[in-house]
Amino acid sequence: MSTNTMKAIRLHAFGGPDVLRYEDAPLPALKAGEVLIRVHAVGVNPPDWYLREGYASLPPEWRPPMSLPIIPGTDVSGVVAAVAGDVAHFAIGDEVYSMVRFPEGLAGDSKAYAEYVAVPAAEVALKPAGIDHVQAAGAPMSLLTAWQFMIDLGHDASNPLQPHTHTPVPLAGQTVLVNGAAGGVGHFAVQLAKWKGARVIAVASGRHEAFLRDLGADEFIDYTRTVPEDVVRDVDLVVDAVGGPGAARFLRTLKRGGALFPIFPLGFAGADEAGKLGVTVSATQVRSSGAQLAELGKLLDAGTVRVAVDSTFALADASKAHERAAHGHVQGKIVLTVR
Repeated sequence: MSTNTMKAIRLHAFGGPDVLRYEDAPLPALKAGEVLIRVHAVGVNPPDWYLREGYASLPPEWRPPMSLPIIPGTDVSGVVAAVAGDVAHFAIGDEVYSMVRFPEGLAGDSKAYAEYVAVPAAEVALKPAGIDHVQAAGAPMSLLTAWQFMIDLGHDASNPLQPHTHTPVPLAGQTVLVNGAAGGVGHFAVQLAKWKGARVIAVASGRHEAFLRDLGADEFIDYTRTVPEDVVRDVDLVVDAVGGPGAARFLRTLKRGGALFPIFPLGFAGADEAGKLGVTVSATQVRSSGAQLAELGKLLDAGTVRVAVDSTFALADASKAHERAAHGHVQGKIVLTVR
């Protein structure tokens, strides 16, 4: 590798996993307020394949303008390789992790599938010493999503998806159902709810039962055998990590005054029913936050929250990682490793 190039995954066209190319790309230029991270591992998240597909699932008028070629990805763990002159809190050699420029970079400005990435220092935190780079790379987007939905929003940005600001609800002594509990956001939601003193019902396929009980789930429902909304009632909070149009089916599991948090709210069509039932439906857009990652790092370092890794792939095999994600039934996180 020359001093001006690096290896990265880029897409020159939108489509399936096969459009992800491992090739030379320009080394990012460091700007004021940024640190340059030598990437050791990259977390794989749904926005990565939404971008790869050109946001084809969105109405054309909702699709952000994108300019090819694009380096996808948001979540990294690595080592600081350079620091802008105005950055005082990080030094070369620091082990760090970050969710890069999200949602501002969702059209291709996050650029995490690479050997190096330049990141605003405000979005960076020291990597928890108690976990390795693979685990740290698996945390940022999924853990921040669960945290901002359930514990602390951490920002005052307006929400384009709803007129009111998302507000987490108290969890201590409450009953929380987590749908899609074995996935990236779901397995963190189970742990955070349990940490805050909730009784947790985890919904996933049967192969994940032992995994989720080990993370603290009090009850488990195998959705392939039992329809959860047919057997659960009087829940205080449903965190639907699957979301979409199907989230409305959980309204009848909630008590009056309860809340439904669909992680993916697009397509939800149960607002009228929720109003009649006295249920609050609310969502938010996860946002980068080095301060919150620093706070979460304490939980990760102590083992209070664990990062489950479903599988790892070399950066060059990013297409295989996306194929694994498309296959579904992921337990925890998929992570790319970078030499």
